[in-house]
Amino acid sequence: MTLGSLAGISAVVDVQSRSISAENPTGEVGQGGRRTEGTGAHAARDLGQGWKVSPSIEIGPGETATLADIAGSGCITHIWLTTHRDNWRRLVLRSYWDGDEAPAVEAPVGDFFCSGWGQFAQVNSLPVAVNPNGGFNCYWEMPFREQARLTIENTSDEKVIVYFQVDYWLGEVAEGSAYLHTQWRRSNPLPAQTVHTLLDGVEGPGHYVGTYIAWGVNSSGWWGEGEVKFYLDGEEWPTICGTGTEDYFGGAWNFDLGPDRGGYTEFSTPYLGMPQVIRPDGQYASQMRFGMYRFHLPDPVRFRDSLKVDVQALGWRSGGRYLPLQDDIASTAFFYSTKTSTARPDAPTHDAMEIC
Repeated sequence: MTLGSLAGISAVVDVQSRSISAENPTGEVGQGGRRTEGTGAHAARDLGQGWKVSPSIEIGPGETATLADIAGSGCITHIWLTTHRDNWRRLVLRSYWDGDEAPAVEAPVGDFFCSGWGQFAQVNSLPVAVNPNGGFNCYWEMPFREQARLTIENTSDEKVIVYFQVDYWLGEVAEGSAYLHTQWRRSNPLPAQTVHTLLDGVEGPGHYVGTYIAWGVNSSGWWGEGEVKFYLDGEEWPTICGTGTEDYFGGAWNFDLGPDRGGYTEFSTPYLGMPQVIRPDGQYASQMRFGMYRFHLPDPVRFRDSLKVDVQALGWRSGGRYLPLQDDIASTAFFYSTKTSTARPDAPTHDAMEIC
């Protein structure tokens, strides 16, 4: 069935539906709701087993928790997760495919779910939905052939509580199915007259399927004149070259409806959006911050050997000249590769993720 389509939903297929949560941490048949210890044990003390004894997990400072460890062949189809918003940039989500010791997905929890600034914004896209008040959902297809392992690392010095559910099926994976990957990078600030890299060093074949950017503006005026460029299979100059940052994310004319209609205007659609605009408050919130996504679902960018993607940060200066900006840009790139792991940037650390 195609992502976002009802085509084929009536077909009966030979797979087994499973789900992992704190109430059934192994996903085994008939093991849901049987916990006798957990974060809800005190609340359920009058009711006993079967009454929400283990709705969540606790992760200690510096610890890594395994959300799911699935043996066999199948596909993760949905992840729901929530935790206090203070944790959205303190927790790192990772996925490992088919026994590979290197992660394919590695990103802050908030950024993976298009929520990089630690504040709620409604997201209404097809692969990612964020609902009040911090209900994270993703529908990325995540096939695996031998094993799937999902973990969360707590980089903070405080314990955290995480609620989650991982829905998947077990069965034969279609030939040609690739593995989901991410790369997370932050330029804070972007060095003068350089570009921010979204993706680099990956091996194909594969296809690029999405970009989320948490963009903090450090200058006055418009900030989104920069182009997004895709360099396919070792190109020196890009084949795919956009015309501006707001153009890439599907907007126009600075996302600005004018001062009488609110200026910058949030929007969220199935494939692209700017669901978050954080405005300065004149005191501690000192700068504009934006959250934007574009998901290449009907238009994936396919590559054979390698892919590099970057974005410029440009504003305006006097005389109608471009002004290279030194903004705070954190990006999450989503792509599929036939490799279970590929080159990736340094792992996110507590200080690198910190919102300040």
